[in-house]
Amino acid sequence: MYIVLVYDISLENKGRRRWSHVFKICKKYLSHIQNSVFEGELSKVQLVKLRQELKPYSDKELDSVIIFKTRQEKWLDKEFWGKEDDNTSYLI
Repeated sequence: MYIVLVYDISLENKGRRRWSHVFKICKKYLSHIQNSVFEGELSKVQLVKLRQELKPYSDKELDSVIIFKTRQEKWLDKEFWGKEDDNTSYLI
């Protein structure tokens, strides 16, 4: 399935450290396309692993992680406004 992951990590309660961990974990699985936005193709197993790895670094009271799922990238109509940095051309 094709995933777009967006996160917002609060700076409270050691937020910079949590943000760093979340960023590194997301980068292992997906392509970084903009600030706190990642996208890419993942299997169901990879998505479960990603969720498990992120869980210890996401404070449910302060942070949010949103995952948009679609069957394939072709079902996603992506439109750029402004600077176009399409880093998805070299997905693993």
